Amino acid sequence: MTGLLKNCKLCPQACGADRTRARGLCGANDRVEAARASLHQWEEPPISGTCGSGTVFFSHCSLGCVFCQNREISRRDGFGKPLSIEELAQTFLSLEQQGAHNINLVTGAHYVPHIIQALSLARRNELHIPIVYNSSGYECVGTLRSLEGYVDIYLPDYKYYSSYYAACYSHAEDYRETAVAAITEMVRQTGMPQFDESGLLTRGTIIRHLMLPGLGGDTAQVLCDIATRFGDTVLVSLMRQYTPFGMQDWPELNRTITEEEYAEACDLFHALGLGGFFQQAGSISESFIPAFDGAGLEECKS
Repeated sequence: MTGLLKNCKLCPQACGADRTRARGLCGANDRVEAARASLHQWEEPPISGTCGSGTVFFSHCSLGCVFCQNREISRRDGFGKPLSIEELAQTFLSLEQQGAHNINLVTGAHYVPHIIQALSLARRNELHIPIVYNSSGYECVGTLRSLEGYVDIYLPDYKYYSSYYAACYSHAEDYRETAVAAITEMVRQTGMPQFDESGLLTRGTIIRHLMLPGLGGDTAQVLCDIATRFGDTVLVSLMRQYTPFGMQDWPELNRTITEEEYAEACDLFHALGLGGFFQQAGSISESFIPAFDGAGLEECKS
C-alpha cells in the first residue's frame, strides 16, 4: 500500500504526491480520515431499505465542486478523524451489528488501498452484508479494477455532459469521458441489477444525476447518454435535492430546481425507457445533510 501512496495516482488528478510525507491534491495523507459512520435512511429505497444503509463518510475529495453539500469534510482542509485499518474494519462490523443493510463507502477513492485491507479484515471477522461504493464518478479505471470482488454495488454520479460546466463547477474539464469510462467498468463488474426477496439491491449499478438550476439541457444529454450506453443494465436516480448555500459567487446556481425543470426531466426519463428513482420536493433541505462530527467512530478507537 505504501508504494501506491508515495506517488499517488489513485484518482484522475494523478497528482503524484508522496502522501507518506504530505497531503495530496485531494487533501488526504497516508492514513484514513472519516467524518461519520451511521445508519442512513436517505439513499435510494433498495439501498436504505427499512433499517438504513451503513454509511462511512470519508474526508476529502478529488473534485472541488463549488456546490458540494459535504464541503465541511470534502475540502483539502476538511474535518476528518484518523482511523487505523483495524478501526475502519471495526467500523464496518459495528454498522452491520446495528442492522445496516449494507456498508456504504462515501467518496473513498483516495483511500482504496486502505478500504481493501479493512474489508478483507472485516470479512475474516464475519462481515456478510453487501458493499456499496458511493462515488462522484470521477474515478480511475485502474483503481476501480482493484475493487473487483470487494464491491457489490456501485453508486456513481454522472454530473455533467458538458466539459464547460464540468470545468466551471467542478474544476474537471475531463469529467464526462472520465466518468463514462469509470461507470462502464463498474457495470462490467456488477452486471444487471439483482435484488433479494425483500427488494434490497444486492448487486448492480445505480447512476445518480443531480440536477442543477438552469442546466436542463445538460441533464437531457446525460440521460440520453445513459440510455444509449447502458440501457437496462443500470438503474438511474434523478435527483432534485440541490440545496444552495454560500453560492453568492455563482448567482446562476443560487436557487433550487423548479417544478417545471424537474417535470421536464422526468418526462424525458420515461420517454427513454430508463428505470430507477425520482425524488419528492421534500428532499430539498439542508436538514438532509448529516452532522459531520465523528459520530459512530469513537467506539472503534483502541
